[in-house]
Amino acid sequence: MPLVDFFVGVRQTVLGPDELLVELVIPAPTGRCGGSYRRHTPRRELDIAVVGVASQITLDGDRCTGARIALASVAPVPLRATAAEAALEGQTLNAETIERAGELAAEAARPISDQRGSADFRRHLVRVLTRRTLADALERAGRRDSRNGAN
Repeated sequence: MPLVDFFVGVRQTVLGPDELLVELVIPAPTGRCGGSYRRHTPRRELDIAVVGVASQITLDGDRCTGARIALASVAPVPLRATAAEAALEGQTLNAETIERAGELAAEAARPISDQRGSADFRRHLVRVLTRRTLADALERAGRRDSRNGAN
Protein backbone atom coordinates (compact mmCIF):
# COMPACT_ATOMS: atom_id res chain seq x y z
CA MET A 1 0.00 0.00 0.00
CA PRO A 2 1.25 3.53 -0.63
CA LEU A 3 2.56 5.18 2.52
CA VAL A 4 0.15 8.08 2.02
CA ASP A 5 -2.70 5.64 2.76
CA PHE A 6 -1.06 4.13 5.85
CA PHE A 7 -1.70 7.00 8.29
CA VAL A 8 -5.35 7.68 9.01
CA GLY A 9 -5.34 9.95 12.08
CA VAL A 10 -3.34 11.18 15.02
CA ARG A 11 -1.37 8.11 16.20
CA GLN A 12 -3.60 5.93 14.03
CA THR A 13 -2.72 3.70 11.09
CA VAL A 14 -4.60 1.20 8.96
CA LEU A 15 -3.04 -1.67 10.92
CA GLY A 16 -5.48 -3.87 12.76
CA PRO A 17 -4.89 -4.95 16.38
CA ASP A 18 -3.43 -8.25 15.18
CA GLU A 19 -1.19 -6.78 12.44
CA LEU A 20 2.43 -5.67 12.49
CA LEU A 21 4.39 -3.58 9.99
CA VAL A 22 7.48 -5.58 9.07
CA GLU A 23 8.84 -3.84 5.98
CA LEU A 24 8.89 -0.56 4.10
CA VAL A 25 9.92 -0.78 0.47
CA ILE A 26 11.34 2.47 -0.83
CA PRO A 27 12.54 2.44 -4.43
CA ALA A 28 16.09 3.70 -4.89
CA PRO A 29 16.18 7.07 -6.61
CA THR A 30 17.33 7.06 -10.21
CA GLY A 31 18.96 9.80 -12.22
CA ARG A 32 20.38 12.99 -10.83
CA CYS A 33 18.63 13.50 -7.50
CA GLY A 34 19.04 15.13 -4.16
CA GLY A 35 17.09 15.22 -0.97
CA SER A 36 17.01 16.92 2.41
CA TYR A 37 15.10 16.85 5.69
CA ARG A 38 14.96 19.64 8.23
CA ARG A 39 12.94 20.12 11.36
CA HIS A 40 12.46 22.92 13.83
CA THR A 41 12.50 22.26 17.55
CA PRO A 42 12.42 24.93 20.26
CA ARG A 43 15.56 23.47 21.84
CA ARG A 44 17.97 20.88 20.50
CA GLU A 45 17.22 18.63 23.46
CA LEU A 46 13.57 18.20 22.50
CA ASP A 47 12.63 15.34 20.19
CA ILE A 48 9.22 16.65 19.18
CA ALA A 49 9.45 18.82 16.08
CA VAL A 50 7.24 21.87 15.72
CA VAL A 51 7.50 21.35 11.94
CA GLY A 52 9.40 18.94 9.70
CA VAL A 53 9.91 19.15 5.94
CA ALA A 54 11.50 16.60 3.61
CA SER A 55 12.18 17.40 -0.04
CA GLN A 56 13.54 15.28 -2.88
CA ILE A 57 14.10 16.40 -6.46
CA THR A 58 15.22 14.73 -9.67
CA LEU A 59 16.88 16.77 -12.40
CA ASP A 60 17.43 16.33 -16.12
CA GLY A 61 19.88 19.02 -17.10
CA ASP A 62 18.63 22.12 -15.35
CA ARG A 63 14.96 21.03 -15.32
CA CYS A 64 13.17 19.38 -12.44
CA THR A 65 11.63 16.11 -13.63
CA GLY A 66 10.37 14.96 -10.25
CA ALA A 67 9.69 16.52 -6.87
CA ARG A 68 8.39 15.24 -3.55
CA ILE A 69 7.76 17.43 -0.52
CA ALA A 70 6.52 15.85 2.71
CA LEU A 71 5.34 17.83 5.73
CA ALA A 72 5.29 16.64 9.33
CA SER A 73 3.67 18.05 12.48
CA VAL A 74 1.38 20.36 10.52
CA ALA A 75 -1.66 18.09 10.08
CA PRO A 76 -3.19 15.08 11.82
CA VAL A 77 -1.04 12.83 9.57
CA PRO A 78 2.14 13.38 7.54
CA LEU A 79 1.18 14.89 4.19
CA ARG A 80 2.60 15.73 0.81
CA ALA A 81 2.55 19.23 -0.63
CA THR A 82 1.40 18.05 -4.06
CA ALA A 83 0.66 21.53 -5.46
CA ALA A 84 4.20 22.60 -4.56
CA GLU A 85 5.57 19.46 -6.21
CA ALA A 86 3.59 20.12 -9.39
CA ALA A 87 4.78 23.74 -9.49
CA LEU A 88 8.41 22.53 -9.57
CA GLU A 89 8.12 19.77 -12.15
CA GLY A 90 9.24 20.85 -15.61
CA GLN A 91 10.75 24.05 -14.24
CA THR A 92 14.29 25.28 -13.71
CA LEU A 93 14.85 25.43 -9.97
CA ASN A 94 15.87 28.92 -8.93
CA ALA A 95 15.04 31.37 -6.15
CA GLU A 96 11.68 32.23 -7.70
CA THR A 97 10.44 28.66 -8.25
CA ILE A 98 11.70 27.58 -4.83
CA GLU A 99 9.95 30.56 -3.19
CA ARG A 100 6.69 29.65 -4.96
CA ALA A 101 7.00 26.04 -3.79
CA GLY A 102 7.45 27.28 -0.22
CA GLU A 103 4.26 29.33 -0.48
CA LEU A 104 2.29 26.37 -1.88
CA ALA A 105 3.65 24.03 0.79
CA ALA A 106 2.55 26.49 3.49
CA GLU A 107 -0.93 26.54 1.94
CA ALA A 108 -1.05 22.72 2.08
CA ALA A 109 -0.29 22.68 5.81
CA ARG A 110 -3.20 22.30 8.24
CA PRO A 111 -1.49 23.09 11.54
CA ILE A 112 -3.05 23.64 14.92
CA SER A 113 -1.99 26.11 17.56
CA ASP A 114 -0.61 24.58 20.74
CA GLN A 115 2.08 25.17 23.36
CA ARG A 116 4.84 24.54 20.79
CA GLY A 117 3.66 27.20 18.32
CA SER A 118 0.74 28.93 16.67
CA ALA A 119 -0.74 27.75 13.38
CA ASP A 120 0.60 30.91 11.68
CA PHE A 121 4.10 30.29 13.05
CA ARG A 122 4.00 26.71 11.78
CA ARG A 123 2.92 27.84 8.31
CA HIS A 124 5.83 30.29 8.33
CA LEU A 125 8.21 27.47 9.29
CA VAL A 126 6.87 25.27 6.48
CA ARG A 127 7.58 28.07 4.01
CA VAL A 128 11.14 28.58 5.32
CA LEU A 129 12.01 24.88 5.72
CA THR A 130 10.64 24.03 2.28
CA ARG A 131 12.90 26.65 0.71
CA ARG A 132 15.89 25.38 2.69
CA THR A 133 15.32 21.70 1.96
CA LEU A 134 14.83 22.40 -1.74
CA ALA A 135 18.04 24.45 -1.84
CA ASP A 136 19.86 21.59 -0.06
CA ALA A 137 18.36 19.03 -2.45
CA LEU A 138 19.35 21.11 -5.47
CA GLU A 139 22.92 21.37 -4.22
CA ARG A 140 23.07 17.63 -3.58
CA ALA A 141 21.62 16.81 -7.01
CA GLY A 142 24.27 18.98 -8.65
CA ARG A 143 27.19 17.63 -6.64
CA ARG A 144 29.53 15.30 -8.53
CA ASP A 145 30.29 11.88 -7.13
CA SER A 146 34.04 12.01 -6.54
CA ARG A 147 34.44 8.22 -6.97
CA ASN A 148 33.31 8.00 -10.59
CA GLY A 149 32.79 11.55 -11.84
CA ALA A 150 29.06 10.96 -12.40
CA ASN A 151 26.29 13.31 -11.40
